[in-house]
Amino acid sequence: MTLIELYDERPLENVLGVEVFCPSRVVYVCPERVSSDPGHVRKLEAYFAHRKLDIPIHFFYTSVYDAAKVVELLRKIVTQYQECAIDITGGTDAVLFAAGMLCSEKEIPVFTYSRRKNAFYNIKDAAFADALPCTVTYTVEDCFRMAGGAMRTGRVENEKLKAYHSFIEPFFAVYLKYRTQWTNIVTYIQKISMTKNDEPASMTAMGEFAVKGERGSKIIAPEEALKALERIRLIQGLRFEAKRTVSFQFYDAQVRMWLRDVGSVLELYVYKACLDTGLFDDVRLSAVVDWEGQGEKDAVTNELDVMCTRGVVPYFFSCKTCEIHTEALNELAILRDRFGGEIAKAAIVTAETANAAMRNRAAELDIIVIDLDDLTSERIKERIIQMV
Repeated sequence: MTLIELYDERPLENVLGVEVFCPSRVVYVCPERVSSDPGHVRKLEAYFAHRKLDIPIHFFYTSVYDAAKVVELLRKIVTQYQECAIDITGGTDAVLFAAGMLCSEKEIPVFTYSRRKNAFYNIKDAAFADALPCTVTYTVEDCFRMAGGAMRTGRVENEKLKAYHSFIEPFFAVYLKYRTQWTNIVTYIQKISMTKNDEPASMTAMGEFAVKGERGSKIIAPEEALKALERIRLIQGLRFEAKRTVSFQFYDAQVRMWLRDVGSVLELYVYKACLDTGLFDDVRLSAVVDWEGQGEKDAVTNELDVMCTRGVVPYFFSCKTCEIHTEALNELAILRDRFGGEIAKAAIVTAETANAAMRNRAAELDIIVIDLDDLTSERIKERIIQMV
């Protein structure tokens, strides 16, 4: 069978029918404007290769806002590929209208996919797609590749995270207790564990009891917070020498990185909460996306703090230990729409109390807000479950 796909800006609409029905070939009816961009061909071919789908792809171009031209092109396609079916999940209104006109002339199976029901439906003579549940599952990397991007190595190797799971909730409890001082605590740890650029990171931190902060201020060693970190084994060998010096050893290089970064503790907590729901097929911490998937040195990249997938649906989480700003909401919405499309969901997690203005802006962008009240009352898993 030849599958005719109506090319869409939303990546899922272009590939899901192909993955479910595995046709002998797929033909894309594309807008004329993309004919001058060979990138869309390369990206689809790369995606199918990534998914190990050895299916020939053919592209036809026309004005997708002129129903007569689309009908003419579809007639040409069905004449050339007589055993065919049409997936009307994607495409412009004019293309869908044209497909309807063609199907009134010829006996061609037609089906569509319902995002709400996650199933395919027989529109006309497509019994093979009659209320067929979609059982395809995607990884985070699949979502990036589907949209023409690629996943790059982030700040942590996710394959090694399991060894740290037992640390995450105690670490977050320490953070909550010292939340208002956390920036100064991290700054102090940074100051006494600095190394030169050409030196390997030392697992030993040692420095003065008081260090210089911003604008000539002083940051005093956070004794109680450091003792709390030692109790949960993130640091060890903590020593205070007569209020003059402080020293300790980091658990390892990964913990060193987390303790020297203000936002890592919240990202870890959200990552673990997503895992603990048991709802997701893939959960990634620090997922870096290369927009064009070419791996160039000057490539446009973005880091997603936490990203998950459940079936074909991607979930995007942005984590902020500070107040939410409009820029952060806009960036999250852009990433969600580009690499997830209409089916994707997004949430922003803040360790502050979200104000009404930010909640309203988030609602306008269809972004869920999880704030300090949810974190302190341990409702985060419940809020994540509500997203599904």
